[in-house]
This record gives sequence, structure tokens and C-alpha cells, in this order.
Amino acid sequence: MEILYDPPDPKTESGTEPDFAADPVVAAGSGGAADSADRPGAIVTIGAYDGVHLGHRTVIAEVIRRARERGDSSVVVTFDRHPAQVIRPDSAPLLLTNLDQKLELLESTGIDKVLVVRFDLERSHETAEDFVREVLVKRLGADEVVVGEDFHFGHQRRGNIALLNEMGAELGFSVLAHKLVGTNGRAARDESQVSSTAIRRALSEGRVIDANKMLGRMHEIRGPVVTGDQRGRTLGFPTANVAVPNEMLMPADGIYAGWIAWGDGGSASRMPAAIYVGKRPTFYGDEAMTLLEVHVLDFNGDLYGADVSVCFDHMVRGDAKFTSVEDLIEQLQTDCDQIRDALAHPGHRW
Repeated sequence: MEILYDPPDPKTESGTEPDFAADPVVAAGSGGAADSADRPGAIVTIGAYDGVHLGHRTVIAEVIRRARERGDSSVVVTFDRHPAQVIRPDSAPLLLTNLDQKLELLESTGIDKVLVVRFDLERSHETAEDFVREVLVKRLGADEVVVGEDFHFGHQRRGNIALLNEMGAELGFSVLAHKLVGTNGRAARDESQVSSTAIRRALSEGRVIDANKMLGRMHEIRGPVVTGDQRGRTLGFPTANVAVPNEMLMPADGIYAGWIAWGDGGSASRMPAAIYVGKRPTFYGDEAMTLLEVHVLDFNGDLYGADVSVCFDHMVRGDAKFTSVEDLIEQLQTDCDQIRDALAHPGHRW
């Protein structure tokens, strides 16, 4: 998969991207990039693609199929950050994936290229019309644009399917409004629609299995293991304390069964884990910062400083404040026994 940036990275992309606006055929709006015999066009989809969930994958699969039929490139246009982080930072949604995760997941779909738009305050004022001309036509030479039927873009979200159809007729590209899908891969009713918003809601309520069904994989959080207060070790359950960026979404407070992975290539390791999300109310009350702590089952190694991936399989129980440390230790042992057994015999949860 080729990764491009807009504006281009002068170190890696200088002179490599065609200027389709300079093509008189495209500039006149009489057929798009595919009218040039020596240059393939592109089938393009656009979106934040946070999570790269089943709905996203359905759209991307259609883009790839149509591109192969025409001999075009398949392209995802996405953003280096969620646009809401710039436009309304106080109410921006927490993220399901960071940029590196998103690009890895997009690569797994088989897409040919990803164009990452560098989204800042100046970019947020770009009109939908300018985005179409500068990115879809001039930068990519789009033959067709495939987006969800509720798609909006550009300054104040004024761009929509109708505008794309209007500009496509002028500039030589067609538009496909793809129906939204449910967890069964079919057209969705409102209550079954797969969306990043629905996944965030499920995770915030601790419904990890529901979220995983919509993602088509386990929800994953990445971060480095940092030094904690050694509280878990004194209880007999040492934990890897994972530093989570503020913009990333963690599930509701509670105990989860899941997996932790670290290392690369031949040295990569993956182990079952009891995962804690919460404020440790038994010791610190409800005013403390939410933590992500991972007890790796049947593991005696040291993960300090390692970059880890934490995957959530299902919720075991909600967080609780215990009247004694002894009661907490007894419950933690029960949790670990239950998680060990569940992950050894996973069945089909999502």
C-alpha cells in the first residue's frame, strides 16, 4: 500500500504525483483521469475511517472491486487526525484507532493507496468545492467517488452526495452512494447500523462484545508500559501499567478478559491477560485518573518500557470498591481463574 500526504511530503513525494488539473481534459471536465490512455484514474472513498470497522470495510471492498474492473487505482482519502479535534476540540469524540493503527488496518483491506490529509485550522475552512477540485480531481484524478449515503464534507459540512453528483457531472467523475451496513453485512436499519459512533457508545457502556462485532476484531489500545506504584505486585497480581494518550477511548471501568502483545517479527509475544480499566476505588476513591493496568496471566517477566498492544475480548465485571484488601485479593483470584478458562475455551463471542 502506498501512503501519500496532502500537502505532499517534499522529502518523499516531490515530483511523484501527477498534477491532473494541468491536464486539459480534466480541467475542462470532460471525462476525468481515465480519458488519458497512458495514466490510470482512481476510484476514491473519503472519511475519517476511525476504527476501520465492518461498515468501512464494506465500502472499501466495493472501491477495490470497481477499481479492478476499470484498471484504476483504489484510494482511501483520510485525515491525520479526526477533523472534530480541530473544529470542536472540546466535544471531539475519543478515538478508536491512532493514525498508525488506522494505516495498518487500511493496508489489511488490500487498498492500493491512502492519501492522508493534514487537517489543521486552515484546512478546516476549505470549501467542499475546493476539496473536490484540489484533492479528488487535481491530486487523484478520480473517475468515481464511493461514499456512505450520509456523507458530508468541507467547511461547515456543506458538501454532500448532491454536491458530488453536481461537480462530478462538470468534472468528469461519477458518484456511488453506498448504503450503510449492519453487523450482518447487509443494509442496516437505524438500530443495527455499524458506525464509529455506535462502537464508541458500546465501549463506553462496557459492551465490548458488541463493539468487537462491529469492528470485526477485538478493540485494541496501544501504549508504552510505564512505572506505577507497584500496588498490584504487593497484592500478588503484578500489572503492566499502560500509558494511554488522552485522545484514545478506553472501555467502561471494569475487569476484562483479553490479550497483551509486545515485540516485533520473530520476537513477538502474545499472552492472555486480565485487564483493568478504572480508578482503583478501594485505594483512591473516584477522583483519581482512569488507569489501564494489565495482569499478564502466568508470566513473570518485565515489560517496563515495552510498547504493548492490549486487546479486549469481553467484560468480566464492573469496577467495585472492596471493604478490605483481603476481599479484593480473593475477587482478583476469581477473576483471573475465570479469564484463564474463558480465553482457553473462547467459543464464539463476536
